[in-house]
Amino acid sequence: MDRPAPEILRHYETIEEGRRIVEGPGRLELLRTREVLGRYLPATPGAVLDVGGATGVHAEWLASQGHRVHVVDLVPRHVEVASRLGGSPGLVTAEVGDARALPVDDEAFDAVLLFGPLYHLTEIEDRLLAWREAQRAVRPGGYVFAAAISRFASLFDGLARGFLFDPLFRQIVKRDLREGQHRNPTDSPHWFTTAYFHHPDDLRQEAETAGATVVEIVGVEGLAGWLPDLAERLDSAEGREAVLESARCVESEPSLLGLSAHLIAVTRRRP
Repeated sequence: MDRPAPEILRHYETIEEGRRIVEGPGRLELLRTREVLGRYLPATPGAVLDVGGATGVHAEWLASQGHRVHVVDLVPRHVEVASRLGGSPGLVTAEVGDARALPVDDEAFDAVLLFGPLYHLTEIEDRLLAWREAQRAVRPGGYVFAAAISRFASLFDGLARGFLFDPLFRQIVKRDLREGQHRNPTDSPHWFTTAYFHHPDDLRQEAETAGATVVEIVGVEGLAGWLPDLAERLDSAEGREAVLESARCVESEPSLLGLSAHLIAVTRRRP
């Protein structure tokens, strides 16, 4: 099994991925992800597998709800940080592992988060392996939540932050839109790293091909994710609720799913 491209590991070794969604505009992704999870996770604390869980941002929150969480991540530094969360109200454990060959038993978890691996598995065969491994690890009837980056994310991000006015970035965007294959020859962290960007229809088809039952595909941020003053809006309770409501209003509208930077596929393992 091929190792991830070195630039992907380099990217996550050099940035603070955990801080990205707990500070500034990234908070919208975190808040909306928690909303979606909250609709489906069992009320009784259960066992959750967090694949690609990085430094444990989601795991720490899930543990605070009483769930037992096991984090699997490719980056040793992430696993080291996540392992220190064992003192949370729930139990958090972590180990290094690959989403395509999970180091866990069959049907060992009530729910699985696949947040991150689908971003960087650029070949369909590898993504299907990750889907099938997540389905293997969850109990029959349990949920698998998978996050993907929208096919149109670099186009909108480039407009919002000015990158699109650089001819090199425009070439990157053209390939993203044409193939979904994102490549960044500059290694600039602001232009992300080697990745696959999903069309919403492709995400649904992948899940179904892997044998999952798709409950819904959710657009996470909506148009609000591209607001230049998003961080300031999220700072006040009134502004935060307006932003969240704007995302909820269009989260299931098929014609607007690609407007969100991130998508979440809510799926179930067939009983």
